[in-house]
Amino acid sequence: MAEKKKVTGIGGIFFKCKDPDAVRSWYAEHLGLVTDPYGSLFEFRNTDRPEERNYLQWSTMSEKSTYFEPSEKGFMINYRVENIEALVEELKANGVTVLDEITAYEYGKFVHLLDPEGNKIELWEPVDEVFTKSSGGKTTH
Repeated sequence: MAEKKKVTGIGGIFFKCKDPDAVRSWYAEHLGLVTDPYGSLFEFRNTDRPEERNYLQWSTMSEKSTYFEPSEKGFMINYRVENIEALVEELKANGVTVLDEITAYEYGKFVHLLDPEGNKIELWEPVDEVFTKSSGGKTTH
């Protein structure tokens, strides 16, 4: 039997704000997030493979950003997934609105879809090793 396609965790939280830089600075100063122009990269361990480091991206975005369209919400959640190609085929076959084609980057594959209430969702099949090897700051426990 083939491995079931599924969400394995949260990959990112993105939200709009009037002043993304000031909000990032506030979170850094008051809550200790290690931030950069993209937000904060949270590092955590995989429960099933504790030697493996995984990541979640937290990002502030301009209230004028069109990245969440066609959703009119001020946030978007990114879900970590396995086997994104098979999952997208299954979603399409089940009538789910898939907004674009899968795109691949050094750090993983992405696709966007809409839930039943029009919230834009980002699916990400990550390549966590890219972040593990980077020298950038990370918010860890």
